[in-house]
Amino acid sequence: MYNGVKVLDVHSHIRWQPAAMTFMNQLIISNHPIKSPIEGGKSVDPKSRQAAGMLDEDWQAAADSHAAYLDVRNIDTQILGPHPVEVNGWLPRHIFESWTRYVNDSIFKMTQLRPDKFTGAAQLPQVATESDTRHVLPELERCVKEYGFVAAYASPDITGRRDTPGMHEAYWYPLYEKCQELGIPLVVHGTDGQDPRFHVMPHNYQLAFATEQFITTYLLRWGDQFKRFPELRIIMCHMGGGLDRFIKQSNALNPENDTTNNLFFDSCAYDVDYLATGIKQRGVSQVCFGVEAPGSGQTIRPETGKSSDDLVPVIAGLDFLSEQDKIDIFHNNPARVCHGLSTAAGSEAHIHPVLANSISGNGSGEHLEKAALS
Repeated sequence: MYNGVKVLDVHSHIRWQPAAMTFMNQLIISNHPIKSPIEGGKSVDPKSRQAAGMLDEDWQAAADSHAAYLDVRNIDTQILGPHPVEVNGWLPRHIFESWTRYVNDSIFKMTQLRPDKFTGAAQLPQVATESDTRHVLPELERCVKEYGFVAAYASPDITGRRDTPGMHEAYWYPLYEKCQELGIPLVVHGTDGQDPRFHVMPHNYQLAFATEQFITTYLLRWGDQFKRFPELRIIMCHMGGGLDRFIKQSNALNPENDTTNNLFFDSCAYDVDYLATGIKQRGVSQVCFGVEAPGSGQTIRPETGKSSDDLVPVIAGLDFLSEQDKIDIFHNNPARVCHGLSTAAGSEAHIHPVLANSISGNGSGEHLEKAALS
């Protein structure tokens, strides 16, 4: 918590059990769809119950370990989604669908084991070469209607070969329409890149994340998708992959296109100066707390001796933010953008008492109240 307010995290990924890699190997070796050994939060394949990492106590240990990691970092409830480096969108379609179903079944199992800490976001069996995204809708509806997932992940470059249409294009419209209908946000996160120029860098997937998320931020600013789907909400991971070098009034940023009700950014940026500039550029109202804990932020910050994903005290220490700004980033904005996250956390919007006393029903106070409670 932060000053008695629940901290809601929009960005995290499932941590894999050994059985997941076993299942992946079976898919690749057989080159044939295989039924998920987990369904509805239970092992459904008798053989899988004895497989390494598939025992209920293995899953419970993984869920508890992850939850304990969040407790140390003052995070109350977290959206648990697919791991971007293990989405494996390059797989042939006939086995990618099996893998996607397994991923979602695994996420659901984790949310069932620790419903106090986790709620789910779906991986989609996205195929870049399809004419549009109608093919992902059955799995999305299964996850939302049967498993209660509160969001879905989308990759701007699912194969890593840059053959997916831009996220402003009609290819995405069926998915956008369905997300608007279901009332869930899309979490946009890059996945593995196949660009050979990246190979010099050991963790080259980070370059794929940054480039695809940055490009997509600009495409969504210039596209008309939010006019077509005015209730669509999209969260760009890692502060959108990169910051702007232009002032807000620049034509390069298309300032005439108001995306404040639709386009949001998470706070998963560990360098303090970068994070602070990102919040200033995006605007407090557009930033949702998200740190990918545990993930790439486990490097120790030398000045504090704590991991770099321990961002609650870092954001709390940014002196240009008001107390209400901090509460909005930690709680109100994630709850407003992802209604299901708020429900899972048993949360409601919070207005700082000092500010609440000043709200008179007009002017900036009225605007603040509406923003916090929407």
